[in-house]
Amino acid sequence: MLAEDSTLLREGLVRLLVEEGHEVLASVGDAVALLREVEACQPDMVVVDIRMPPTHTDEGLRAALEIRKRWPGVGVLVLSQHIERNYAAQLLTSNAERVGYLLKDRVAQVEEFLDALERIQAGGAAIDPEVVRQLVIRTTHSDPLSRLTPRERSVLETLAQGHTNAAISEKLHISMSTVEKNLNTIFDKLELAHATGYNRRILAVLRYLES
Repeated sequence: MLAEDSTLLREGLVRLLVEEGHEVLASVGDAVALLREVEACQPDMVVVDIRMPPTHTDEGLRAALEIRKRWPGVGVLVLSQHIERNYAAQLLTSNAERVGYLLKDRVAQVEEFLDALERIQAGGAAIDPEVVRQLVIRTTHSDPLSRLTPRERSVLETLAQGHTNAAISEKLHISMSTVEKNLNTIFDKLELAHATGYNRRILAVLRYLES
């Protein structure tokens, strides 16, 4: 399902997804209609703009959070015109599975957009690389992230985009064992040693979003 108040973008997304073999159950222009359609059909995934009518502030975000609360099995990909890290943090705080946050410009890069949908559908996360990059730039020396080496930052940045260890290895051209070693060091430096499994990955990403 799609929720986007721009008719041109909404219809363009419908056409793109249909051409790629997806079934679009509904495409709507406001958050109220989206919630109504999700309740009726409970799709595999929802793509929603953060700013929706009537106020064009955070209606789409609030709808996304409501969907994640009421229908946790529905994947949610939120689109935003600008980087709004507080919104990204809200999406990930309760559960960083089957969720994504992309800038609208990323939609024009069709392969990246479709890759994000696939990762979310598979149970992962997809965070826009530019969002992650801006968060890295804003890191201060008093923040735990400042303890990371350039390589560790690259690994964490790629992790924050929602990639698996195998994908990190491929993107950074390093071995799986190097990825695992760097991740363990990152968890230690961010004082996440006592968290377990996937929770540490989620918490590490949240450290980026909250920094």
